[in-house]
Amino acid sequence: MTTATPERMPALYLSHGAPPLADDPVWPGELAAWSAGLPRPKAILMVSAHWEEAPLAIGATTTVPLVYDFWGFPEHYYQVRYTAPGAPALADSVRKLLRGAGNPVQDVPDRGLDHGAYVPLVEMFPAADIPVLQVSMPTLDPEKLLDIGRKLTPLRDEGVLIVGSGFFTHNLAALRNAGPQPPSWSAEFDDWGHRALDAQDVDALLDFEHTSPAGRLAHPRTEHFAPLFVTLGAAESELGSQRSIIDGFWMGLAKRSVQFG
Repeated sequence: MTTATPERMPALYLSHGAPPLADDPVWPGELAAWSAGLPRPKAILMVSAHWEEAPLAIGATTTVPLVYDFWGFPEHYYQVRYTAPGAPALADSVRKLLRGAGNPVQDVPDRGLDHGAYVPLVEMFPAADIPVLQVSMPTLDPEKLLDIGRKLTPLRDEGVLIVGSGFFTHNLAALRNAGPQPPSWSAEFDDWGHRALDAQDVDALLDFEHTSPAGRLAHPRTEHFAPLFVTLGAAESELGSQRSIIDGFWMGLAKRSVQFG
Protein backbone atom coordinates (compact mmCIF):
# COMPACT_ATOMS: atom_id res chain seq x y z
CA MET A 1 0.00 0.00 0.00
CA THR A 2 1.28 3.46 -0.87
CA THR A 3 0.49 6.64 1.00
CA ALA A 4 -0.55 9.63 -1.08
CA THR A 5 1.80 12.59 -0.86
CA PRO A 6 0.11 15.99 -0.59
CA GLU A 7 0.40 18.07 -3.72
CA ARG A 8 2.99 20.83 -3.40
CA MET A 9 1.05 23.99 -2.81
CA PRO A 10 1.75 27.23 -4.64
CA ALA A 11 3.05 30.26 -2.77
CA LEU A 12 1.11 33.50 -3.14
CA TYR A 13 1.60 37.21 -2.71
CA LEU A 14 -1.67 39.09 -2.79
CA SER A 15 -2.83 42.64 -2.43
CA HIS A 16 -5.40 42.45 0.31
CA GLY A 17 -7.26 45.71 -0.10
CA ALA A 18 -9.33 47.08 2.76
CA PRO A 19 -12.69 46.06 4.22
CA PRO A 20 -14.64 47.75 1.35
CA LEU A 21 -13.03 45.23 -1.04
CA ALA A 22 -16.11 43.11 -0.32
CA ASP A 23 -18.29 45.70 -2.06
CA ASP A 24 -16.16 46.06 -5.18
CA PRO A 25 -17.94 44.80 -8.31
CA VAL A 26 -14.86 43.00 -9.66
CA TRP A 27 -12.24 42.16 -7.04
CA PRO A 28 -14.13 39.58 -4.92
CA GLY A 29 -14.84 37.55 -8.06
CA GLU A 30 -11.18 37.67 -9.06
CA LEU A 31 -10.13 36.33 -5.67
CA ALA A 32 -12.81 33.62 -5.75
CA ALA A 33 -11.76 32.51 -9.23
CA TRP A 34 -8.14 32.38 -8.11
CA SER A 35 -8.84 30.12 -5.16
CA ALA A 36 -11.09 27.89 -7.26
CA GLY A 37 -8.08 27.08 -9.43
CA LEU A 38 -5.81 26.15 -6.53
CA PRO A 39 -5.38 22.71 -4.98
CA ARG A 40 -7.28 22.55 -1.71
CA PRO A 41 -4.86 23.47 1.10
CA LYS A 42 -4.46 21.37 4.20
CA ALA A 43 -3.84 24.65 6.04
CA ILE A 44 -3.08 28.29 5.25
CA LEU A 45 -0.15 30.28 6.65
CA MET A 46 -0.70 34.05 6.46
CA VAL A 47 1.98 36.73 6.72
CA SER A 48 0.22 40.10 6.76
CA ALA A 49 1.53 43.64 6.43
CA HIS A 50 -0.55 44.48 9.48
CA TRP A 51 1.32 42.42 12.04
CA GLU A 52 4.86 43.50 12.78
CA GLU A 53 6.22 42.02 15.97
CA ALA A 54 9.62 40.80 17.05
CA PRO A 55 10.64 38.20 17.82
CA LEU A 56 8.51 36.39 15.27
CA ALA A 57 5.13 35.67 16.82
CA ILE A 58 2.67 32.88 16.17
CA GLY A 59 -0.95 33.91 16.46
CA ALA A 60 -3.92 32.05 17.88
CA THR A 61 -4.15 28.32 17.28
CA THR A 62 -7.79 28.30 18.34
CA THR A 63 -10.64 30.30 16.86
CA VAL A 64 -10.57 33.74 18.49
CA PRO A 65 -12.17 37.07 17.48
CA LEU A 66 -10.81 38.89 14.45
CA VAL A 67 -8.65 41.99 14.81
CA TYR A 68 -10.55 44.95 13.32
CA ASP A 69 -7.43 47.04 12.82
CA PHE A 70 -9.04 49.95 10.98
CA TRP A 71 -10.94 53.05 11.96
CA GLY A 72 -13.73 55.24 10.65
CA PHE A 73 -15.50 52.63 8.52
CA PRO A 74 -19.26 51.91 8.52
CA GLU A 75 -20.37 49.59 11.29
CA HIS A 76 -21.13 46.58 9.09
CA TYR A 77 -17.42 46.12 8.36
CA TYR A 78 -16.91 45.44 12.07
CA GLN A 79 -19.55 42.72 12.00
CA VAL A 80 -17.65 40.48 9.56
CA ARG A 81 -16.76 37.08 11.01
CA TYR A 82 -14.31 34.45 9.81
CA THR A 83 -14.29 31.46 12.15
CA ALA A 84 -11.68 29.28 10.48
CA PRO A 85 -10.25 26.48 12.62
CA GLY A 86 -6.94 27.06 14.30
CA ALA A 87 -3.85 25.23 13.10
CA PRO A 88 -1.87 23.98 16.13
CA ALA A 89 -0.01 21.33 14.12
CA LEU A 90 1.11 23.97 11.64
CA ALA A 91 2.21 26.18 14.53
CA ASP A 92 4.39 23.33 15.80
CA SER A 93 5.96 22.97 12.36
CA VAL A 94 6.64 26.70 12.11
CA ARG A 95 8.35 26.67 15.51
CA LYS A 96 10.59 23.79 14.47
CA LEU A 97 11.52 25.42 11.17
CA LEU A 98 12.17 28.92 12.47
CA ARG A 99 13.29 28.63 16.06
CA GLY A 100 17.03 28.45 16.56
CA ALA A 101 20.02 30.15 18.10
CA GLY A 102 19.38 33.86 18.00
CA ASN A 103 15.95 33.30 16.43
CA PRO A 104 13.35 33.05 19.19
CA VAL A 105 9.71 32.40 18.35
CA GLN A 106 6.96 33.59 20.66
CA ASP A 107 3.30 32.65 20.98
CA VAL A 108 0.47 35.19 21.15
CA PRO A 109 -2.50 32.88 21.68
CA ASP A 110 -5.17 35.58 21.79
CA ARG A 111 -4.10 37.33 18.57
CA GLY A 112 -6.75 36.82 15.89
CA LEU A 113 -6.54 37.35 12.15
CA ASP A 114 -6.20 40.98 11.10
CA HIS A 115 -7.81 42.48 8.01
CA GLY A 116 -4.75 41.73 5.90
CA ALA A 117 -5.51 38.07 6.52
CA TYR A 118 -9.27 37.74 6.76
CA VAL A 119 -10.42 40.24 4.09
CA PRO A 120 -8.99 38.16 1.20
CA LEU A 121 -9.76 34.84 2.89
CA VAL A 122 -13.46 35.70 3.16
CA GLU A 123 -13.54 35.98 -0.64
CA MET A 124 -11.19 33.09 -1.44
CA PHE A 125 -12.30 30.47 1.09
CA PRO A 126 -15.71 31.70 2.31
CA ALA A 127 -16.63 28.43 4.03
CA ALA A 128 -13.89 29.14 6.62
CA ASP A 129 -13.30 25.40 6.91
CA ILE A 130 -9.53 25.36 6.30
CA PRO A 131 -7.23 25.85 9.33
CA VAL A 132 -5.49 29.23 9.26
CA LEU A 133 -2.41 30.40 11.12
CA GLN A 134 -1.01 33.92 11.07
CA VAL A 135 2.56 34.77 11.97
CA SER A 136 4.12 38.19 12.41
CA MET A 137 6.81 39.89 10.40
CA PRO A 138 9.68 40.33 12.88
CA THR A 139 11.51 42.72 10.55
CA LEU A 140 11.04 44.70 7.35
CA ASP A 141 14.52 43.79 6.11
CA PRO A 142 13.91 42.12 2.71
CA GLU A 143 16.90 39.77 3.00
CA LYS A 144 15.80 38.51 6.41
CA LEU A 145 12.23 37.99 5.21
CA LEU A 146 13.54 36.10 2.19
CA ASP A 147 15.40 33.80 4.58
CA ILE A 148 12.26 33.23 6.65
CA GLY A 149 10.44 32.25 3.48
CA ARG A 150 13.20 29.82 2.54
CA LYS A 151 12.91 28.11 5.92
CA LEU A 152 9.15 27.79 5.51
CA THR A 153 9.42 26.14 2.08
CA PRO A 154 9.01 22.53 3.34
CA LEU A 155 5.49 23.38 4.49
CA ARG A 156 4.40 23.61 0.88
CA ASP A 157 5.08 19.88 0.49
CA GLU A 158 2.80 19.26 3.47
CA GLY A 159 -0.16 20.92 1.77
CA VAL A 160 0.25 24.35 3.35
CA LEU A 161 -0.62 27.42 1.28
CA ILE A 162 1.84 30.20 2.16
CA VAL A 163 0.38 33.66 1.57
CA GLY A 164 2.20 36.96 1.83
CA SER A 165 -0.50 39.61 2.14
CA GLY A 166 0.29 43.25 1.42
CA PHE A 167 -0.48 45.78 -1.32
CA PHE A 168 1.66 46.18 -4.45
CA THR A 169 1.62 49.95 -4.00
CA HIS A 170 0.57 51.64 -0.77
CA ASN A 171 0.64 55.38 -0.09
CA LEU A 172 -2.72 56.52 1.22
CA ALA A 173 -1.55 60.06 1.97
CA ALA A 174 -0.50 60.65 -1.65
CA LEU A 175 -3.93 59.58 -2.90
CA ARG A 176 -5.74 62.51 -1.31
CA ASN A 177 -5.33 64.71 -4.35
CA ALA A 178 -5.34 61.94 -6.95
CA GLY A 179 -7.73 62.05 -9.88
CA PRO A 180 -9.75 59.23 -11.46
CA GLN A 181 -6.67 57.61 -13.02
CA PRO A 182 -3.98 55.83 -11.00
CA PRO A 183 -1.29 58.30 -9.98
CA SER A 184 1.90 58.07 -12.01
CA TRP A 185 3.96 56.80 -9.08
CA SER A 186 1.58 53.86 -8.60
CA ALA A 187 1.40 52.97 -12.30
CA GLU A 188 5.16 53.27 -12.80
CA PHE A 189 6.01 51.14 -9.79
CA ASP A 190 3.45 48.50 -10.79
CA ASP A 191 4.92 48.27 -14.29
CA TRP A 192 8.45 48.06 -12.92
CA GLY A 193 7.48 45.40 -10.39
CA HIS A 194 5.68 43.34 -13.00
CA ARG A 195 8.75 43.38 -15.25
CA ALA A 196 11.12 42.58 -12.35
CA LEU A 197 9.01 39.58 -11.36
CA ASP A 198 8.84 38.34 -14.95
CA ALA A 199 12.63 38.67 -15.20
CA GLN A 200 13.11 36.85 -11.86
CA ASP A 201 15.24 39.81 -10.81
CA VAL A 202 15.24 39.19 -7.09
CA ASP A 203 18.19 41.53 -6.53
CA ALA A 204 16.26 44.46 -8.02
CA LEU A 205 13.20 43.58 -5.94
CA LEU A 206 15.26 43.36 -2.77
CA ASP A 207 16.64 46.85 -3.43
CA PHE A 208 13.33 48.22 -4.72
CA GLU A 209 13.66 51.50 -2.84
CA HIS A 210 16.58 52.38 -5.11
CA THR A 211 16.06 50.35 -8.29
CA SER A 212 12.41 51.15 -8.94
CA PRO A 213 10.82 54.34 -10.23
CA ALA A 214 8.99 56.23 -7.49
CA GLY A 215 9.78 53.48 -5.00
CA ARG A 216 9.68 55.77 -2.01
CA LEU A 217 6.34 57.21 -3.14
CA ALA A 218 4.84 53.81 -3.88
CA HIS A 219 5.96 52.57 -0.44
CA PRO A 220 6.89 55.42 1.92
CA ARG A 221 6.88 52.72 4.56
CA THR A 222 7.68 49.28 3.23
CA GLU A 223 5.43 46.98 5.28
CA HIS A 224 2.97 46.33 2.43
CA PHE A 225 5.67 45.23 -0.01
CA ALA A 226 7.62 43.27 2.61
CA PRO A 227 5.40 40.12 2.61
CA LEU A 228 6.41 39.56 -1.02
CA PHE A 229 9.87 38.57 0.19
CA VAL A 230 8.52 35.79 2.39
CA THR A 231 6.70 34.48 -0.67
CA LEU A 232 9.79 34.81 -2.85
CA GLY A 233 11.84 32.86 -0.32
CA ALA A 234 9.25 30.10 -0.08
CA ALA A 235 9.17 29.85 -3.89
CA GLU A 236 12.86 30.40 -4.61
CA SER A 237 13.26 27.25 -6.73
CA GLU A 238 10.21 28.09 -8.83
CA LEU A 239 10.59 31.76 -9.68
CA GLY A 240 10.12 30.97 -13.36
CA SER A 241 6.58 29.79 -12.65
CA GLN A 242 5.51 33.26 -11.45
CA ARG A 243 2.45 34.79 -13.00
CA SER A 244 0.22 37.69 -12.10
CA ILE A 245 -3.26 36.41 -11.36
CA ILE A 246 -4.80 39.80 -10.54
CA ASP A 247 -3.70 43.20 -11.79
CA GLY A 248 -5.16 46.66 -12.28
CA PHE A 249 -5.83 49.32 -9.69
CA TRP A 250 -8.21 49.96 -6.81
CA MET A 251 -8.61 53.53 -5.64
CA GLY A 252 -5.30 54.29 -7.34
CA LEU A 253 -3.32 51.49 -5.70
CA ALA A 254 -1.92 48.55 -7.67
CA LYS A 255 -3.68 45.35 -6.68
CA ARG A 256 -1.19 43.07 -8.46
CA SER A 257 -1.24 39.60 -6.94
CA VAL A 258 1.04 36.78 -8.01
CA GLN A 259 1.36 33.03 -7.77
CA PHE A 260 4.44 30.83 -7.79
CA GLY A 261 4.02 27.16 -8.55
